Amino acid sequence: MNQSIFVNLPVTDLARSKRFYEALGFKQNPNFSDDTAACMVWSEAIYVMLLTHAKWHTFTTRPIPPDTSSEVMLALSCDSRSVVDTMNKAADGHGGRADVNPVQDLGFLYNRNFIDPDGHVWEAMWMDPAAVPSN
Repeated sequence: MNQSIFVNLPVTDLARSKRFYEALGFKQNPNFSDDTAACMVWSEAIYVMLLTHAKWHTFTTRPIPPDTSSEVMLALSCDSRSVVDTMNKAADGHGGRADVNPVQDLGFLYNRNFIDPDGHVWEAMWMDPAAVPSN
């Protein structure tokens, strides 16, 4: 198996969360989905596992933080600035909230942050490696 990352997220409403992530461009893998979890695929190496709270608690007894806190910010690389903007617009229109942090535009790097319906923070980002200033 190739090295991959599976980001596991507790969600309060699995159907709503699936619709949200599909609106952002994720595809559901039915082989790893049921009525307690949905495997949402971003790329060949990046998967988001949406887990009901009951399913989440089969993996850990640690409490789920409130949706007003930030434990991590998950960044997804995009092909262009316009894809970053489109992703934020989709988040805002499908139960999330766009631009929860200030937009960052450094010329070679452009990013916008949004939250999903459960308060998980994501960063859609585009970068032109050829334009990164040298030190």
